[in-house]
Amino acid sequence: MLAFVLLSIVVYSQPVKKHGALKVEGTKLVGEDGKPVVLRGMSFGWHNWWPRFYNAGTVKWLHDDWKCTVVRAAMGVEPDQGYIKDPQGSTAKIKAVIDAAIKEGIYVIIDWHSHNINLNEAKIFFAAMATAYGKQPNVIYELFNEPDQESWPEVKAYAEEVIKTIRAVDPDNIILVGSPRWDQDIHLPAADPIKGYDNLMYTVHFYAGTHKQWLRDRTDEAIKRGLPIFISECAGMDASGDGAINYDEWQKWIDWMEARGLSWITWSVSDKNETCSVLKPSAASDGNWKESDLKESGIKIRDYLRNYASKTP
Repeated sequence: MLAFVLLSIVVYSQPVKKHGALKVEGTKLVGEDGKPVVLRGMSFGWHNWWPRFYNAGTVKWLHDDWKCTVVRAAMGVEPDQGYIKDPQGSTAKIKAVIDAAIKEGIYVIIDWHSHNINLNEAKIFFAAMATAYGKQPNVIYELFNEPDQESWPEVKAYAEEVIKTIRAVDPDNIILVGSPRWDQDIHLPAADPIKGYDNLMYTVHFYAGTHKQWLRDRTDEAIKRGLPIFISECAGMDASGDGAINYDEWQKWIDWMEARGLSWITWSVSDKNETCSVLKPSAASDGNWKESDLKESGIKIRDYLRNYASKTP
């Protein structure tokens, strides 16, 4: 009996043991047993600016204390100390988070955190990630954080090339595809989705102070057209990441996502002087944060994650 209880605790606390390899059925994210899965978690900030949090201690704390079932490793691409200028160092930071997530038994998004197309570099990086981690059910690939001025035909052509690269090594793990205008023009891939590949989902990003009912309506229409949606970045303030938190609108978004069984990730684990960075500079680099180390947004999102952790879609 004790062994059963201990096993149940491990399975409950380690979502990868519970759900296994994820897949897409229709518009839903499901586990190996075909039952719907909702992942909720935190995105790390740009690795090149907040590298001190890219370690196993932070991942463990986000899992144990914040009850994250997924974390997102946001690898900066173009800035100084980003992937293009420092591919080896950048990859090492991302792998530290991936390895820790696998150890914790949670899912991890490998996020190519860029606003521009860098096709050759992306293919090299994702080929390496698929080779290293493609057999791990924990892994989710995010191909393009937020296209800004690129058209959907440009984003689609880029995504198809990178998907082909990943699928040559990893035939199964979930791949997230971005959409134009900072992941808000989701109606464009809904009208012209990528074909020929399984287990693709499309990302929508929102900041509740800026993006309101119109984006929820647009996303609802995309879902009705058959597009699987994953909210891979969101928060409660305006789109700059700063300004006051709009608690009413943020709650509307949470209720909307939960009602539709959509997975969601909040931005970000960093200590920048802005509203959306959830930590103060006093926060330790490896977790074990006190409430006094958390900003207003950090206190709120930790409460959200802990409160929704036991809910099932």
